[in-house]
Amino acid sequence: MDRLKNIVFVLSVLVLGGCSTAVITATNRSLPKVYVDHNATHDEKRSIKITIFRLNNYTDTPRAGLRASNIMEGILLTKGYKIKSHINDKTPSLKKAKKIAKSDGSKYFMYGGVSEWRYKTGIDGEPAVSLQFTLYKSKNLKKVWSATGSDSDWGNASIGTTAQNLIDEMFLY
Repeated sequence: MDRLKNIVFVLSVLVLGGCSTAVITATNRSLPKVYVDHNATHDEKRSIKITIFRLNNYTDTPRAGLRASNIMEGILLTKGYKIKSHINDKTPSLKKAKKIAKSDGSKYFMYGGVSEWRYKTGIDGEPAVSLQFTLYKSKNLKKVWSATGSDSDWGNASIGTTAQNLIDEMFLY
């Protein structure tokens, strides 16, 4: 009987574990890679500086742009990017963002939006997140990389963990 329970458990994990999938569309260019030389100092390893702004909030959820921006900032830091954060400020226009990023001394700046940040209605209340990021060159406003992604998860997951997994996966493209 225990063996049957184990088999049922393993099968249910395999079936249910594959139900949460992210949908991501990205440019064919990836994010610029951070140069890591194990003999370099800590500052030399973080040679790419990105100015980030609060993501535009296109949802009915208050502060969704700020929440997603905070997660984005943390993930970029763990990947070795040097960050100049403006997420506590109101989101500027694209031209103003370029000017701010140039004055920060950043080679790039990240801009984007949140189009879904909620728990679905119903019995389970699954978290659902949709995000869009674009990385621009501060010098000339040239688009370097862009990705759009959506994900949902089971009712026992949080919006934060769903968003973190989605953002981490988006930055792989």
